[in-house]
Amino acid sequence: MYEINQNKTVKSSEKNRPSLALTLGDPAGIGPEVILKALADSAIHENCDVTVVGSRDLLLGVYQQLNTTDLADPDDLQVMDVPLENKVAENIVMGRGNAASGAASFAYMESAIACTLSGKFDGIVTAPIAKSAWKLAGYDYPGQTELLAEKSGVDRFGMLFVARSPHTGWILRTLLATTHIPLSQVAVTLTPELLTRKLDLLVECLEADFGLKNGKIAIAGLNPHSGEQGQLGQEEQDWLIPWLEQERQNRPHWQLDGPIPPDTMWVKPGQAWYGNSTVKNPADAYLALYHDQGLIPVKLMAFDRAVNTSIGLPFVRTSPDHGTAFDIAGQGIADATSMKAAIELATELVSQRLKVSSAK
Repeated sequence: MYEINQNKTVKSSEKNRPSLALTLGDPAGIGPEVILKALADSAIHENCDVTVVGSRDLLLGVYQQLNTTDLADPDDLQVMDVPLENKVAENIVMGRGNAASGAASFAYMESAIACTLSGKFDGIVTAPIAKSAWKLAGYDYPGQTELLAEKSGVDRFGMLFVARSPHTGWILRTLLATTHIPLSQVAVTLTPELLTRKLDLLVECLEADFGLKNGKIAIAGLNPHSGEQGQLGQEEQDWLIPWLEQERQNRPHWQLDGPIPPDTMWVKPGQAWYGNSTVKNPADAYLALYHDQGLIPVKLMAFDRAVNTSIGLPFVRTSPDHGTAFDIAGQGIADATSMKAAIELATELVSQRLKVSSAK
């Protein structure tokens, strides 16, 4: 087993296998359960080495409480045990996010980030946290993505959601231009400069992590019907359309479609996801302008298998696209499909980066 101050992890470059840190998330939520369920699948371990970063005693307690055959035995796992203060550990209650569970999940994240930046891991897979619990613990971050960016010293980052259709094998990739901000702030936050940074990140990710050197990117409008020539909002006419025309000139190898009316942009992805044979040439990626514009369709199609990928970081980070689910924590009914997908995608992305790096 691993202690936080032990240097036992072996970087993938030494073993030619991705080495991943898997954070426990909020220990009062379903994170420990979906981790144990995901790691019980032997296929998960075939192409990567996984170290759980969290509280070993808590993980063992969940294993004993649930007592089902579909869980990995913590004694068979690599666990980096992150020490918690007694008053924190004693106040963690299953199904109840509070200051103690927030402090614990924050400590797990900090440890995983530090070890990854020091070269012990190639990437991080994060179980869900509760932002409210972080705030109760005194940590005021919009989410894990922002903490990862701050600790990594980067100011160019984004949230890309990736899911592979179980019906057709088609891959849905959706980047959010703005993330965890109130809807009232979206229009004033969006600027040509911001969208250029996000599009840069998206193209870089598609090239480096997915091996795509050209393709099609669909970009949403902001207003209903993309403003309908200024009748339903001026943003498209004032700057979004001119910005897009300039980007088409700057990126001749990429087909940039848009601004597409938000209510119709998701028709082709839906058809490609569910196997409508009439759909032709869906986009390789979709750029949504705000959180719900992108995540309502993503979660409608792929709630149990979508993966949140932080792009722009110096390492790979993925996370299942669901929350802490305090209401079902400890009941043994949580679905680990998205956690498995997050580990598998992290393995693929790290492998692709290693392949590109070795070719240089």
